[in-house]
Amino acid sequence: MTVAPEQNQQGEAPPVPEGHVRLTIDGVDVVAPKGEMLIRTAERLGIVIPRFCDHPLLEPAGACRQCLVEVEMGGRPMPKPQASCTMAVADGMVVRTQRTSPVADKAQQGVMELLLINHPLDCPICDKGGECPLQNQALKHGRADSRFVDVKRTFPKPIPVTSQILLDRERCVLCQRCTRFSQQIAGDRFLDMLERGVHQQVGTSGTAAIEGAGGTGEQSYFSGNTIQICPVGALTSAAYRFRARPFDLMSTPSVCEHCASGCAQRTDWRRGKVMRRLAGEDPAVNEEWNCDKGRFAFTYTTAADRVLRPMVRDDRSGELREASWTEALRTAADGLLAARKKNGVGVLAGGRLTVEDAYAYAKFARVALGTNDVDFRARPHSTEELEFLASEVVGTRLDDEGVSYADLEAAPAVLCVAFEPEEESPIVFLRLRKAARTGKTRVFHIGQWRTPSVEKTFGELVACAPGAEATVVSALPLRSERADVVEALRRTGSVVLVGERAAEIPGLFSAVVRLADLTGARLAWVPRRAGERGALEAGVLPTLLPGGRPVTDPDARAEVELSWGLRPGALPARPGRDTGAMLAAATSGELSGLVVGGVDPYDLPDPRLAEEALRAADFVVSLELRHSAVTAHADVVLPVAPAVEKSGSYLNWEGRQRPFGTILEGTGAVPDCRVLDTLAVEMDADLFTQTPEATADDLQRLGVYSGRRPDTPREPASAAHRPGQGQAVLATWRQLIDNGSLQDGEPHLAGTARAPVARLSAVTARRLGVVFGEPVTVATERGAVTLPAAETDLPDGVVWLPTNSGPSAVRRNLGAGHGALVTVTAAPTGGEA
Repeated sequence: MTVAPEQNQQGEAPPVPEGHVRLTIDGVDVVAPKGEMLIRTAERLGIVIPRFCDHPLLEPAGACRQCLVEVEMGGRPMPKPQASCTMAVADGMVVRTQRTSPVADKAQQGVMELLLINHPLDCPICDKGGECPLQNQALKHGRADSRFVDVKRTFPKPIPVTSQILLDRERCVLCQRCTRFSQQIAGDRFLDMLERGVHQQVGTSGTAAIEGAGGTGEQSYFSGNTIQICPVGALTSAAYRFRARPFDLMSTPSVCEHCASGCAQRTDWRRGKVMRRLAGEDPAVNEEWNCDKGRFAFTYTTAADRVLRPMVRDDRSGELREASWTEALRTAADGLLAARKKNGVGVLAGGRLTVEDAYAYAKFARVALGTNDVDFRARPHSTEELEFLASEVVGTRLDDEGVSYADLEAAPAVLCVAFEPEEESPIVFLRLRKAARTGKTRVFHIGQWRTPSVEKTFGELVACAPGAEATVVSALPLRSERADVVEALRRTGSVVLVGERAAEIPGLFSAVVRLADLTGARLAWVPRRAGERGALEAGVLPTLLPGGRPVTDPDARAEVELSWGLRPGALPARPGRDTGAMLAAATSGELSGLVVGGVDPYDLPDPRLAEEALRAADFVVSLELRHSAVTAHADVVLPVAPAVEKSGSYLNWEGRQRPFGTILEGTGAVPDCRVLDTLAVEMDADLFTQTPEATADDLQRLGVYSGRRPDTPREPASAAHRPGQGQAVLATWRQLIDNGSLQDGEPHLAGTARAPVARLSAVTARRLGVVFGEPVTVATERGAVTLPAAETDLPDGVVWLPTNSGPSAVRRNLGAGHGALVTVTAAPTGGEA
């Protein structure tokens, strides 16, 4: 409670707790923490003071002056009203807000009148109309008429801040929310205050906005937040501008489906179509922020190539044709039964599934297909990673040994290993920046160059060649020059974050586990895709049943058999094949069928092997949202619902459940769990996963495995490649905004992607005859990628390419990954990728 307690029997007020002060606001005695701003104390008391520049997650600015209140200190009133957003509480302070002070009320009315002098009052056409703080506060705290009779100032409009953010400067009230967000939260400084006095305005950094010049200042993955926190309609979305009004929209709470951050969102829709997404308020996860990918990448659900009807491959023409659900399911069941009888069927589930859909895939594999050949890892993977997930990750919860966002913010040190936070988990990046910016947290990165993630988290880079990460981690306790890393990690509460790229580096997961054991630091795995943590818990792995139960444990199998109503011994006891092994087995004829759940073959370590496997398999069933490289080889294609057209939940990287409901009803789209349940019935098996709710209940009954976990991986580190003449070692990872199928079809978002370039050090460029700014070709025996060369602080003998940006489709074109040897040559000017 903030209200001060009653007096004791002697008529004395009880003592104020240490670190607190006593003050009076509108006649109410209040006890508040030292350093708290007046506007916050009043809020907790239920007194709303109007404001524009104030935001609880931004540093105070006192820019708009709308929150003026009357303040008395030591029995003497201050000579002028004070901005309550910049004044800290003090002992004995007496505050009168607009509710009790005519002086404060008059001051607020005067500020409102000044703000409206040049404001265009174009509410009927403004995107903010109907949800505008300026509108609301002008009606509540402003005057009924205006004394201003002159011509309002105007500007050329709109200015494209980026390809997706448009600026109408005449609406701006100079609150500085956008500039403070870009500088303090995102660290991008893509907006800035230009000019002085009456000419002051918001503009893009490095551009002469006052002359009406547009610009694309520094790009940001978080620019959409400035639209949401803008208290007027000065910043608008290029994709949403003039598309709808707030009173036309229905709003539904939702959860982002793009990465493992687990952001809360609000989805606004109209007439069966999503119009926009806003960041939801969740202090424990994303606070009030979203990355631009989560905010703007939702148009894939209405893409022209979306699969809306089942398709079956015609025996005579060899072409896919539309079919009824009855025919498609019957054909799929017959084909899978034949393949199961011959050499078996493997299940490639993918990493974008809800927990409920993932569980349905795990159960379908075991019950309908009788196999443990199931894997969600549609990306580079390894046996070592499988052992790491089984021993260190599965089954961990926030109330147990799991690491949370709050733990990151409070950690004295965080070590990022094979993990690029801004590209792979943007909200983790924001928390790391927030923690480091206060000076409380030291952030270390083991990687190749001072990426934006390193720079903006004030990070310390431990540089190494691609593939040498395991050796470097193992050597940290032995290297006196990096003793500070180990000492920092020994401090209570320190955290080690390891990304999915570690699966490409032999020995790295083992080295990370040893380092965590040595230092006592807590260990967390941060995958890139939204469904991977949930799929892990749901048992979509060849060695794990749901809840983290080892398939080799008879008691664990018996638990699952009992829960699923199976006869004893019905579940297969042998561990299955992982994704790579399934593809190899299908290519060689050792596996007859494949069930594919939204997997892009070009994300896999060897896309050529994936295509050969799809071509060679006797029967392929694809559950997918849009046409893909799998469609060309599938015998049956079954359409499934996107996240907005079904209910379910994700598990974010913390292990936190993120449930969401159906947003668009009546579309006829079917979730994966229902498709698999109906398909299993056609195969004479019962999954009881007809709805996401039933599926969740089925998984809940199983619970988490309480037996002994497998041993931690102990794989030795392998040496990195040494480049020869004309060669370099390849470093690569995906950028947040790239060629991904869930974000294409949105040109405004694509325009903010970081330009694909080939990065090299100056020494490496000289050795290879490369000129910065000119095209360079990176090649293997499979193919080549040509991009402009850019100078970067990489180790010598290393070249970096984005994995899937623009023409740089590394896995598809090169058939190589992080740590591979490639040839690097200067390309002729005008060369093509």
